[in-house]
Amino acid sequence: MVGGEAAAAVEELISGVRRATDFAEQFRSYSESEKQWKARMEFILRHLPDYRDPPDGGGRLDQLLSLSMVWANHLFLGCSYNKDLLDKVMEMADGIEVEDLPQFTTRGEFMKKHQS
Repeated sequence: MVGGEAAAAVEELISGVRRATDFAEQFRSYSESEKQWKARMEFILRHLPDYRDPPDGGGRLDQLLSLSMVWANHLFLGCSYNKDLLDKVMEMADGIEVEDLPQFTTRGEFMKKHQS
């Protein structure tokens, strides 16, 4: 009977993952590539339990979605943000693997290189 209980637990886990993925899908931007969305969805799903809106509202989910966009914009578009904010989102994203990221040169790096 242990095998049947294990199978039921696995099925319940898979069902929960599907529901979470379906829930997150509503937040995908039409301009996000599959690669960008996959990374941002992982960010969202990883932190969703900590950012669920309380019954009285509070906008915790909006905060998580904003943090996920900051992280994705920094990673994929090279956008700059306040150091404390970047530190926070990079810590939240620790362990999320994204392959073939674009390389960006900051204005300061560009100016330094071309001042000679």
